[in-house]
Amino acid sequence: MAIDDHATDDHATRRRSMATWKPDPSFYPSPRLAAKAPRETLAYVATFDPERKTPDKIAVVDVDPASSSYTKIVGEVSMPDIGDELHHFGWNACSSCLCPNAPHPHMERRYLVVPGLRSSRIHILDTKPDPKQPVIVKTIEPEELAEKTGYTRPHTVHCGPGGIYITALGNAEGKAPGGVLMLDQQSFDPLGRWEVDRGPQRLAYDGWWHLGYDTMVTSEWGTPDTFEDGLVPELLLGAKYGRKLHFWDFTKRKHLQEIDFGDEYQLVFELRPAHDPTKAYGFVNCVISLKDLSSSIWTWYRDKDKWAVKKIIDIPAEPADADKLPPLLKGFGAVPPLVSDIDLSMDDRFLYVSCWGTGDMLQYDVSDPFAPKLTGKVRLGGIVSRATHAGAANGALNGGPQMVEVSRDGRRVYFTNSLYGAVDAQFYPEGIDGWMVKLDAAPDGGLAVDRDFFIDWPKGHRPHQIRLQGGDCSSDSYCYP
Repeated sequence: MAIDDHATDDHATRRRSMATWKPDPSFYPSPRLAAKAPRETLAYVATFDPERKTPDKIAVVDVDPASSSYTKIVGEVSMPDIGDELHHFGWNACSSCLCPNAPHPHMERRYLVVPGLRSSRIHILDTKPDPKQPVIVKTIEPEELAEKTGYTRPHTVHCGPGGIYITALGNAEGKAPGGVLMLDQQSFDPLGRWEVDRGPQRLAYDGWWHLGYDTMVTSEWGTPDTFEDGLVPELLLGAKYGRKLHFWDFTKRKHLQEIDFGDEYQLVFELRPAHDPTKAYGFVNCVISLKDLSSSIWTWYRDKDKWAVKKIIDIPAEPADADKLPPLLKGFGAVPPLVSDIDLSMDDRFLYVSCWGTGDMLQYDVSDPFAPKLTGKVRLGGIVSRATHAGAANGALNGGPQMVEVSRDGRRVYFTNSLYGAVDAQFYPEGIDGWMVKLDAAPDGGLAVDRDFFIDWPKGHRPHQIRLQGGDCSSDSYCYP
């Protein structure tokens, strides 16, 4: 048989090309190795105009202390439209690309997937040509998203095995059921609805998984009409917001189990599964108790052949002078902690808890996930306390710890102070002046404010979600312990 020399040359070229392929250096097979990653030098921050008069932006913050522009906004990209309300965004690819069940080892952590919670528009930003000046390379319009997936109000982005997963709070009409949609990791085309059998699930909020146990977990908020103009007191007091966790067969995309926290507990929000894939537990926050305005942290865990939950932390409301409270709270005479975000360190040891109402950032040692120990506390802002920062020029701060992100080595904790435009106004009616800060975390517990890191956010916009270049403690999932 004759051999085609040209074909042989092509084959040799492909082999040489394949020999030079390497996984993205920011991908790590295990959280242990990820914790040894190089220090982050840039942070990407979603920033929005609460009055919806100017475009929202992704800002780029220099977080390299060796840089002359440390703590400065060194780049930004504006969205082409107005009124997106940029919220929770994420990377196109992460360490889950190394998982054996759906390997994509030659993907790049290159693109930011940026949903507009109010507009239902999704922007894809390329960070590779110039990490300080991302560029928009694709826009998914709300009509296309609704037609192809049946969903609107995209909320949380996670890169995972075989695709990009996005939780959405509304169906095509902006009602129930909300759920999970998927984008192709390379073309970013909407693929469709993730669920095959959703069972009783109707409300949506966050979604994440236990890859080692082939389990997806989702939480609940409400339908868009119940939060886009702010929390509705009648619905809140009537226990009509989300209060359930849902557990799914990840491969079969089938609902397996629902856990109802009960009428008292409203707004079951952020999911933080253990990073170690051999551990079958995670943490979720409940924003408010209708009984006493407290917030709580719960552990979900595997109990024989079922999933179960246990409340592990109660954070009480603080008595306050009614004159210092917003109208929504005057009748209660107390400041609720309003735990609105949590984050778990890469080694699964420390849980960070944002108390947006009181102004506290709390650190718990959760080495034993059923017996947490308070190891650190810092107060900045708060509805009543207005605790200040050494770097703040204006003294008293409003807003409070909200979106929190932890570096991969667990030594730096970044957070911003805005929750959601319409909800901000209910608890801080004078308006929120945006800021971003950093705390230093000691290896064995303890928090200290970095006095040199305070960003007084440019007026007219408020900062929200933070993503660290190269990954952080809520961006990746791992298949190896």
